[in-house]
Amino acid sequence: MSDDKDSKTEDPTAKKKGKARTDGDVPQSQEIKSFAMLLAGLIVMSTLAPSIARDLADFLKVFLAQPHTIILGNEGLRVLVVEVALSVATILAFPMAIFMFAAIISGLAVNGFLWTPKKLRPKLSSLSPIQGAKRFFSSQTLVEALKGILKMIVVAVMVAFLVIPMFRHPDQLVDRDLMLTLGEIHWLIVLVLTLVVLVMSIIALADLTYQRWHHNEKLKMTKQEVKDEHKEQEGDPKIKSRIRALRMERHRQRMMAAVPSASVVITNPTHYAIALSYDMDDMHAPVLVAKGVDYLARRIRQIAEDNDVPLVENPPLARALYASVEVDQEIPPEHYKAVAEIIGYVMQVNGQGQVAN
Repeated sequence: MSDDKDSKTEDPTAKKKGKARTDGDVPQSQEIKSFAMLLAGLIVMSTLAPSIARDLADFLKVFLAQPHTIILGNEGLRVLVVEVALSVATILAFPMAIFMFAAIISGLAVNGFLWTPKKLRPKLSSLSPIQGAKRFFSSQTLVEALKGILKMIVVAVMVAFLVIPMFRHPDQLVDRDLMLTLGEIHWLIVLVLTLVVLVMSIIALADLTYQRWHHNEKLKMTKQEVKDEHKEQEGDPKIKSRIRALRMERHRQRMMAAVPSASVVITNPTHYAIALSYDMDDMHAPVLVAKGVDYLARRIRQIAEDNDVPLVENPPLARALYASVEVDQEIPPEHYKAVAEIIGYVMQVNGQGQVAN
């Protein structure tokens, strides 16, 4: 197992990262989520808490000032419960929306939008006590536990440092104005949350860096895996070479099959052979149906001779057509005159009349 891990020295390819993302295997940072929720809590506490407290106090006054007006019958109690639930939900709706927004943004900030139906499928391994024990005693669980302990210690120290001095003389709080005391408590909570958010920002950034590094290490590949993936994407060179050879062979066979119906074969005379087909009634210009050098040129000439296709020597024109025209293409206008003279000559010899220039 160690040897396998040591052999994985190559960074994961884009394909492997993409597959892992599709499977829902992405770096997860709980600290980023915790930071986002604490930041949302700080925003709510520093800006909305006083107004939320006033709204709740105004709503609850009726229960303290006029308790005798509350109907406690079955129907009255049902109406009261519904009214309380709706009123409290209305007051807390905006703060809850802030928390939900923070939770969504924290997820998008780490991995972007991610839809992984695979994660929704039930897994039998999740029910296995052995697998559960392995997850419980894994290094990842240990790291999370240590982070949790560290966070609790940091928060406890900050709270103690800030709160204990305020309550060294609790007897003094008796004679103070209640609103002033509540204001100081609110200020203290905001201060504690601010310090916690600052500390959590450092922890969250460090955790995100660690989680991405750990995820990259987990996805690392061996040299052979990289080669196999590259071969799979690009195709096996031997197979690709075989396919190219088969395509070239079929291409040559089509050319050789077209030579017997050619109008003329222009030669070098030995190194090049160009087979042209022309029908005065159906074609705008002659079409190159086969071409070749050396061995292919000899094959074209041999098939042409066997099928009584005229051979005409014109080395400059043969080389020019070979270089500028592909199979099944019409010859370009700059070669019209030279080719017309050759085809016209062939037609005269065959008694078919003169081709138009």
